[in-house]
Amino acid sequence: MSWSGGWFAASVWAGVFPLVAAPAPHRVWGACAAVGYLCAAVAALWPRGRGPSVALAGAVAVPLLVLLVGGGAQSEVGVIERSGVLTLHQATPYLPDPRAVLDVTPYLPGMAAFGLPRAVLGDSGRLLRLLGDARLWCAAAFLGCLWAAHRTTGQGAGGRGPVRTGAARRGTARRDAVGAFVASPVMALPLCVSGVDLPLIGLLFLALAYAARRRPVAAGLALAAACSLKWTAWPALAVAVALLAQRGGAQAAVRGAGVAVAGTVLLVLPSALLSPGPLWQQVFAFPTGRGPLETPAASPLPGRLLAGLGPAGWYAAVALLLIGGAVVAVSLAVRPPYDLVSAADRLAVGLCVAFLLAPAGRFGYLALPVALAVLARLVDGARRAEPVRSPVVRASRPASPAPAAWGAR
Repeated sequence: MSWSGGWFAASVWAGVFPLVAAPAPHRVWGACAAVGYLCAAVAALWPRGRGPSVALAGAVAVPLLVLLVGGGAQSEVGVIERSGVLTLHQATPYLPDPRAVLDVTPYLPGMAAFGLPRAVLGDSGRLLRLLGDARLWCAAAFLGCLWAAHRTTGQGAGGRGPVRTGAARRGTARRDAVGAFVASPVMALPLCVSGVDLPLIGLLFLALAYAARRRPVAAGLALAAACSLKWTAWPALAVAVALLAQRGGAQAAVRGAGVAVAGTVLLVLPSALLSPGPLWQQVFAFPTGRGPLETPAASPLPGRLLAGLGPAGWYAAVALLLIGGAVVAVSLAVRPPYDLVSAADRLAVGLCVAFLLAPAGRFGYLALPVALAVLARLVDGARRAEPVRSPVVRASRPASPAPAAWGAR
């Protein structure tokens, strides 16, 4: 009954979109998803109801297909696809002299990879136009990362070995829960209309999952891929390194950090050398409100309200942002994360601080920390590990159990 009520509430929430002055793609999604969630609410009432499957079909598959066929999408999709075309022709995704907001590419060079299918396939035919849509590739990357993280957390403590029968049943339950979350409005809406943040969510979550399983090289590679998409992913490096140090010792932390930094430099450096000015102006100055063009990210968050008071307010917002980042960094040293859930929570807190205090931002940015915290609990919340000290410390004295308040987070 609770599942049915939840899907019904989602149906009501989605049904509001066609009635308000939302962008056209949001209205299309709302009309389709409202019916899909209502069908999921009915399906959840039956024994062995398939509510999540029905919701995935009605709130994700159907509206995404409608939008793909009709050409409806947020402007970010066109920006990603243009960056892929530019990368294919000039090896850098940035226009040298953007004249309008839509000419700006506020992403690091790695994001252009999701626009390369459009650059290669073109849009001469309907099928090629559909297959080249960046949303499909963003969704594929996101779902692939979730699948890899599910397999990683379902393995033994060392990240290898067969999964036992009980663990297999728990894995099925976790998979169903993750499917329900992907079908929820928090994920279904961006998946259908934009998709730009989905690869970032998936890669960051996968990096933390690898770090929790003491796989520093894999964690470093996932971090490098994430950090080449948006610079807002860079705080995850500190969290993942702290988790690697806690789970596998200093050597694992150094190895993971080295792979992450080297991989990020390898992916970003070519564009930084070819177009350093446009990269700085579009990726760093524009999103923080210091570029020649005004960013449309202007939700009334605390940092934005401060920045709106003038130069002094902008510097005050930046100062508060740096102080908040320093507090989170100190917390990593004083009480490092010890498993996937605690690491995702710490990264979520850091990202919330960044998005709330940044001089420019949107409410939608908060979906990233929310998704990380929820996914961690759905995938690994039922098997929370106690704090694991580094091998050196364990050899000298036995590990003590986690404090009750800490483990109950």
